[in-house]
Amino acid sequence: MSTQAPSIHIQGSISIAENRLIETLDMDIKAGTWSCLLGASGVGKSTLLHLIAGLTEHIRFEGSLTTNDRLPLEGRIAYMAQTDLLLPWLSILDNVLIGQRLRGEPIQQNRAETLLEALGLQNHRHQYPSQLSGGQRQRAALARTLMEERDIILLDEPFSALDAGTRAQMQELSAQWLKGKTVLHVTHDPGEAARLGEQIFLLQAHRLQTLDVPALSIPRPVDDPQTLACQGRLLRILREVAG
Repeated sequence: MSTQAPSIHIQGSISIAENRLIETLDMDIKAGTWSCLLGASGVGKSTLLHLIAGLTEHIRFEGSLTTNDRLPLEGRIAYMAQTDLLLPWLSILDNVLIGQRLRGEPIQQNRAETLLEALGLQNHRHQYPSQLSGGQRQRAALARTLMEERDIILLDEPFSALDAGTRAQMQELSAQWLKGKTVLHVTHDPGEAARLGEQIFLLQAHRLQTLDVPALSIPRPVDDPQTLACQGRLLRILREVAG
């Protein structure tokens, strides 16, 4: 396994059944950076995450998906889906530890406890998913993803169920915990992309566009003029695309 997070290059076309989602894709996800992917619903953002994650049963891909270190992606990815996918019969703590248990690895309960405390879930660790709010379940799913300590992190709207204050806090915590990882983050929130994106991609029908980012390290202050200017620019672009 690589000791450094890789870059990922995707080139080709993506279809589902007879529907060609992306005609010609040429995407370079830089090593060790946080990349945000914006675009309208249904344009293929989650499908692109599924392709990288190897969840390709419903996808037809014609092209190449490579890393700069030439090592396979298998075993190097942690993926957080739009839904929390927590196992209802396990406690929150056991859900966070599920990957290590399934792989027969040493259980790092102290690390899991630290993560849950940082995410504001320490008092809920012995509760079950049905006892938590949607935002709390989403934070538990984030803890499970961070627990994996993979080189490549795929996030599909990971903060969408959170209130504004908690969302900002989770963005900052995630940027800290995932520093140096290769992150691809699907979001519909231009403010979130402006805070976190070291690369920002806009996926439209049949094409991908790379957008400019502020010259500030992440997570960028929410009220910094460069962050606000980027947010406004992204919102204008998204409205133009929708129009």
